[in-house]
Amino acid sequence: MEIPPELKSMLGGGMGPTKQKAARLVVDLASTAGASEFIRVDNAHVSGVSVITGGHGLRRFLSDLSGDPKGAVSIPTTLNSAGCDHEKMDEMGIDYPDFLEQQFEIVQAYSELGIEATLSCTPYDRGIESTEGIGSWAESNAVCFSNSYTSLVTNRESGLSALATALTGWAPKWGLHNETNRSPNILVNVEARMSDVTDWSILGDWVGKQIMPTWDLPWGPMPRFVGLPRANFEMQKALTASAANYGCPMLWADGITPDAPLVDEFQGDLNFTDEDLRGRYRELSPKGKVDLVVIGCPQASVGEARETAAAVRAKMELGEAIPNHRLWLFMSSHNYDLISLDGTLDILEEAGALVLRDTCPEVTPYNRSKYNHLLTNSLKAEHYLTSGLNRIPTSVAPIMECVSHAFDDSLIDAPRPELVGQHAPAMHTAKTHQESPFSTTGKGIPSQSEWEVSGRALVTDVPITYLGYVNRDTGVIEEPGHPLDGIPIRDTVLIYPKGSGSTVAPFVLMGLIYTGFGPKAILNRDVCPLTLPAASLLGVPYAHGFEEDPTLAVNTGDVVSLGLSSGIVSLKVESRHTEV
Repeated sequence: MEIPPELKSMLGGGMGPTKQKAARLVVDLASTAGASEFIRVDNAHVSGVSVITGGHGLRRFLSDLSGDPKGAVSIPTTLNSAGCDHEKMDEMGIDYPDFLEQQFEIVQAYSELGIEATLSCTPYDRGIESTEGIGSWAESNAVCFSNSYTSLVTNRESGLSALATALTGWAPKWGLHNETNRSPNILVNVEARMSDVTDWSILGDWVGKQIMPTWDLPWGPMPRFVGLPRANFEMQKALTASAANYGCPMLWADGITPDAPLVDEFQGDLNFTDEDLRGRYRELSPKGKVDLVVIGCPQASVGEARETAAAVRAKMELGEAIPNHRLWLFMSSHNYDLISLDGTLDILEEAGALVLRDTCPEVTPYNRSKYNHLLTNSLKAEHYLTSGLNRIPTSVAPIMECVSHAFDDSLIDAPRPELVGQHAPAMHTAKTHQESPFSTTGKGIPSQSEWEVSGRALVTDVPITYLGYVNRDTGVIEEPGHPLDGIPIRDTVLIYPKGSGSTVAPFVLMGLIYTGFGPKAILNRDVCPLTLPAASLLGVPYAHGFEEDPTLAVNTGDVVSLGLSSGIVSLKVESRHTEV
């Protein structure tokens, strides 16, 4: 693997310590991905901004980068949404110690690196006619949208890997940079009538829930949809955003996107029916009193704001008003400015809605003395709001129904739902208990030369979602239905296929490593830009690319030993855990 002279200079420290760290991470990613060359990148989008998503790991890492005069980004780079609208803190009622100060600290640190503080999770929705070139984007919904509907090519980066590329201007050429990897692996036949934007949100999330661990999805699920009607911008956005919940980096929809490449076979063949759609609406519908309606996850387009305003105006014409700001609409500053010019903002605010800039429903710390049941139109919002990130019971309905609940808090005369004690369906797993001897070899990463580790293994063949599903304080996996739910990762040899979910995952993992609640070593089966960056930057022993799959061959509780020498990692089960 030949390293470009510019990147090699950074790697040697010739352009300061910040770019040296970034270059080391880029080279580690290239090695892990098996890339034979590097590619110049045109632009980047960095995630990990809110205090409650990046947390301690993010703040400490950014602090470590401060003070380097050469530590500025090399390419145009934008920033994801923050955790609040700083001008409307009182209206949001955020009850979180020093939240605004910590949020300012994070945004300021990124700005000092030369990053444009757009504070938007929809960088593709800025009035740009066409998005093209090579990107390094770390907001999952934006990655899926842009790969699917525009000419931009980007891998599904983590916040850290996108930042490393932004600082160096280089990325390994791998994954979706290679045309041969941009092909569908799941076929979805849509038989349901898809008339509302929320229908499309439900569909994307539904596909993710059908994934089997035995499917070979090296770049994540990439479905081809057959049978969808024509779609407006909002429908396209809703589909890719919710599909990204489960790691989807791009998709195809006949008649909507460019034609999907032909493949010999699909890993899965799914049928989405009217009953599937109605069933999900029944499961997700509000069963108790709604405290707050949140719309705009990802941040609302102008079209979504206008649809919300139309529903609001219909109620206003009947003499009704929204009490206590029970409707929050989240937008980018760009789109906020647009609706302030056409009268949409006036309608919403006159009705009593709170229109927020620079933030998004999933990264906001809600005041639990006021809000204990949310209603939204987005399965992306529902996915993360019900996770440990906020752990708020969240229901889903189309915008019109959401608005009705915002105006009238008495539509459902029943207690608020609770998440405590809820049972989620068990996630699909192919693991069985193993008893025979096992040893294999894998690969290390260039930034690590030699190490030896032994300890008890914690193993799953189901991806781990760090943001919201691994407790950032204790390291306990809190993902209902996951095979490792309720088990801490601390001091284990953690073995799993790859990370999934939010691109902010590395900051959560870094926070746990900083505080001593992380694993002593990490083994991934698949290329994982959501896990490797934390291990690379903080020196946690990391291995990948094993000859035999350790997620199936090693049991949780087995005592394992592993060591790195000359780039090769040896893994051996020293003693088997007795199955109970």
